[in-house]
Amino acid sequence: MNFEELKKYLLEKPETTETFPFGDDVHVFKVKDKMFALIGWRNDFMMLNLKCDPDESVAIRDIFPSITEGYHMDKKHWISIFFDGTVPVGEVQRLIDNSLLLVVSKMTKKNQQSILLHLGKPV
Repeated sequence: MNFEELKKYLLEKPETTETFPFGDDVHVFKVKDKMFALIGWRNDFMMLNLKCDPDESVAIRDIFPSITEGYHMDKKHWISIFFDGTVPVGEVQRLIDNSLLLVVSKMTKKNQQSILLHLGKPV
């Protein structure tokens, strides 16, 4: 998955915007003004930070060495995926979707409903 494909997938999520609060080279993706993803570069690798359930984070890091605790993020609730070609696209997309749903789950019921309806999820 290259940068353009990743960006497109993120921006296809309902009510998602791209911002640059940390400079032009760090892309922050928010749903209703709440961050759920960040794209940056480290050691010549594209890196994606995502919100992740703490238990899943431990398990997924055991499976994929290129997934680490969140770089410059809360290590318990965020992961970083380094794009070295070892994490399948479907797994990246699943983790993005889960990150979005984790963030949405903490919103007001009204905001949750407007997003979940677009995703075809039960409200």
